[in-house]
Formats: sequence, C-alpha cells, structure tokens
Amino acid sequence: MKVVADTRTLLWSIGKSDALSAAARAAIQDAHNDILISAVSLWEIAVKVRLGTLVLSFDIEDIPQYCKHLGFTLMPLDPLEALASAALAPKAAHRDPFERMLVYQCIRNNYTLVSPNSTLSDYQEEGLHYIW
Repeated sequence: MKVVADTRTLLWSIGKSDALSAAARAAIQDAHNDILISAVSLWEIAVKVRLGTLVLSFDIEDIPQYCKHLGFTLMPLDPLEALASAALAPKAAHRDPFERMLVYQCIRNNYTLVSPNSTLSDYQEEGLHYIW
C-alpha cells in the first residue's frame, strides 16, 4: 500500500513521538507499505518555520536525510496535479491549503493518508482513505 504521511505525522516520526496512534505507527512500520512524503509537507514546514509558528529541534535542511533514514520516499507535486486540485469539493472544516493538497494527492493517486485530523472523514465520499 502507498501511504502518505501528513506533515504532523512526518514530524512526529522524526521525533519518535508518542503522539502517533497505534494504527499510524503500524502503517508506517509495515515493511509492505511505501511511505511517501509529499513536497507539500516540506513546503508547509518551511512556511511555518519562516513565520515562526513552528520551531524545530533540528535543522530544516536535515529533513530529507531523516526521511531517507526512516525509509520514506519524497514525492514531488506535479504542476497539473496542483491545478487539478481545484476540483476538490470545498469542505468547511478544511481551509488549510496544505492539507487540501495532500487530500487531493491521495484521492487522485489512490494513496492512503496518515493524519491525526479526524475531520478527514468529510472526504471519504470523495474517495479518501486515511488512517489514524
């Protein structure tokens, strides 16, 4: 299964946080799963670090190395995919553009999203599969 770890899941995985649910941890540690990290999550981290709303305990430039060490694959954002995401139905609880793009990438590619955001059930009717 191809699994996309959202931004918080990525950061919690790097930090070996207890915040990961048992299901999320199992999905990430399952050797049969391909764990993907979207460029969208890296962009979100960069924006939030720049704005001062996210403080990391490590250098931001080290994130790709952490991903490699954890066996995660970096996934680019295709320009046409970015444009096509406008077709994703708007949901009141999902104004975050980074999260909406991750949701769209997962729906479009039939990937499973690992996220602590319980309101993602709003997108199940759109075809989203998610774990937490």
